[in-house]
Amino acid sequence: MWVIPTICSLRFPKASLGNPRKARLCPRPPQKLWNHRFPTSQAPTIISIFEKTLLPKLQFFHSKEFTGADIGRILSSCPLILSRSLEKQIIPLYNFFKSILHLDKMVVRSLKRSPRLLLESVIKSLVPKIKALREIGVPESSIRFFLRNYPSKLQLKNEKFLEIVKKVVERDLNPMQVVFIHAVQVFAGMSESTWELKMEIYRRWGMSNDEIMLLFRAFPICMSLSEKNIMSTMDFLVNKMGWKLTAITRVPSCLSFSLEKRIIPRCMVVKVLILKGLVRKDLGFGSFLIPTEGEFLDRFVIKYQNQIPELLNLYKGEVGVVELGFASEEMCGFKQL
Repeated sequence: MWVIPTICSLRFPKASLGNPRKARLCPRPPQKLWNHRFPTSQAPTIISIFEKTLLPKLQFFHSKEFTGADIGRILSSCPLILSRSLEKQIIPLYNFFKSILHLDKMVVRSLKRSPRLLLESVIKSLVPKIKALREIGVPESSIRFFLRNYPSKLQLKNEKFLEIVKKVVERDLNPMQVVFIHAVQVFAGMSESTWELKMEIYRRWGMSNDEIMLLFRAFPICMSLSEKNIMSTMDFLVNKMGWKLTAITRVPSCLSFSLEKRIIPRCMVVKVLILKGLVRKDLGFGSFLIPTEGEFLDRFVIKYQNQIPELLNLYKGEVGVVELGFASEEMCGFKQL
């Protein structure tokens, strides 16, 4: 028996020795090198495979700010990468991404999100998609955003991708704005039947098709939310808080916020402040739902703790409105906006 040191946690089980494409990749901490034992008769073959085929690829990834753990995870999720040519496939694709993203760390981030992109043809698959976006006026900043956040959508077939872009254009989204990219992402993961289902859900709340499209153009992700999420959030905002649909369409991103962790705690705090006369009744809910938690606490909790000492406990859910001296009916049906 002989021992071959390996890097990046690459392991060849005995069953795969005859076919290196079936190599099993097991992520492990990169600093821990380990040995694998093979019969001596197989040493020349294994050394040749490792030095000529695998080692150069692993060295390339290491040279581009991929950690050993990154490489292990990427190759574990897509072992076929090891069967691709370094010079003809991996390097050209990496360079294509870098020509748009500029920074190695940004390319690494994208490829970690979607390792199978390393199997895509630059000329046949990636270039036509990016060209299509540029031709309709999508700015480079939005294309970079696309590659950083939704790289897997580049794996769609060209015809499918162009069809999606056409759908987004037909719905009057501005290619110059980043919401266009969000809309592409939404349509890429949605069938026509699902789109119609989401339209019907919003119609149940009295929205017209035009109002739904205004909502979509402002916040495309609203159509990716689950039926349960949409229904529960709308029920709270409309039926319990008494907000009008027009108020919600002005701040559509609120639909994506956690009802239990963000919307309800903040609304309860603001309602108490309104009932105490500490903030105005027509306060736009975007002013307290959109800010970060730190900003919200500074503006609406800490600022009024002298007047309402239990306000932070209310926000944390440790006390209810009854403990603050309010009847439950005072907290329901309070019309706002």
